[in-house]
Amino acid sequence: MTDLLTLADLDLGRLVGQRVFVRVDFNVPLSPAGGVLDPTRLEEALPTLRELAAAGARLVLASHCGRPKGEPDPRYSLRPVALALGRLLEEEVAFAADCVGEAATAAVGALAPGRVLLLENLRFHAGETKNDPAFAAQLAALADAYVDDAFGSAHRAHASVVGIAERLRRKAAGRLMEREVAALGRLLGEPERPFAALLGGAKIEGKIDTLSNLLPRLDLLLVGGGMANTFLAAQGHDMAASLVEADRLDLARDILSRAAGRGVRVELPTDLVVTDDLAAPRRIETVAAGQVPAGMKAVDVGPASRRRFAAAIATARTLFWNGPLGVFEQPPFDAGTRELAQALASCSGFSVIGGGETVAAARQAGVIGRIGHVSTGGGASLEFLAGKTLPGVAVLERTR
Repeated sequence: MTDLLTLADLDLGRLVGQRVFVRVDFNVPLSPAGGVLDPTRLEEALPTLRELAAAGARLVLASHCGRPKGEPDPRYSLRPVALALGRLLEEEVAFAADCVGEAATAAVGALAPGRVLLLENLRFHAGETKNDPAFAAQLAALADAYVDDAFGSAHRAHASVVGIAERLRRKAAGRLMEREVAALGRLLGEPERPFAALLGGAKIEGKIDTLSNLLPRLDLLLVGGGMANTFLAAQGHDMAASLVEADRLDLARDILSRAAGRGVRVELPTDLVVTDDLAAPRRIETVAAGQVPAGMKAVDVGPASRRRFAAAIATARTLFWNGPLGVFEQPPFDAGTRELAQALASCSGFSVIGGGETVAAARQAGVIGRIGHVSTGGGASLEFLAGKTLPGVAVLERTR
């Protein structure tokens, strides 16, 4: 298990007046008018921010937002995020027009103990993604201590994630980072059995390493969404016009073979909801998995598969879900995802969900508050579960 430095290691009683650089994940959707469309990531940061502010620290927050290509782009300014965060904290959040240089230095200098400052978008500088030493040194000069609460960026060796942490002796994981590592670590340690994984989404690609690392630990693998089409095609089924990764058929067969060799039970859909056209459907039918009509495409798991999957989920003591089971953004092709989200929420075992679409689907189904752990890091959570070293986690590990 990963042993992280935590806020307790900073000695909160010694933070009064200290400048604490907090790497947050405020990569939130912004409206054309400049408002924050979804404040979830801001809300997730509140426990760490409130704890540090209560200790009298001067909070210097930094985040990226979007992909501004290493130069200022007003579409990705964090100024509206400062206003939204201020409403959540019920106090004014100061804003610096840059994350380094005179603007940042002056804003940090004017910050009173217990107050919060948000720096402008880190990715307005190319040095952020390049982990440029000079840029990292400029960030480090703004702080006496470093806290990383941005698990969603922990798989990136960027200046604000790694470079600054290497330059500051006092550093720690924030409460969100701590929770993420602990929850995902439970899946890789000794999970309570049966351990089930529900994987969906469009493609196997991007999940290969995660699936390979989890497979020896699993008792049950449930596959839906576009991924299931590829597995069904690998078994010889004609999927007609359905999305199939033709270059991943051998991989799908290999996964099924390895699962069988390890005694892992694999459940694929036995019936599918199909349509002739997603944009303007004229025909919507439920068919057996091996009988997709010509010109039709699979867009959801069928009712019989939903019942079978739900029954299997009910037996799990540990469960990981990543990826919707169908085109959940478009009713009526969201039924499978909704029903399985409800089944997962009703499961008495420990459940973890990860990935932006999965979280959105759980929220859409109204079950987000009934999940054991909702991971804020899509790519980061998949890489962690793939057994890869996350730079942002490694730099915060306790040295023995």
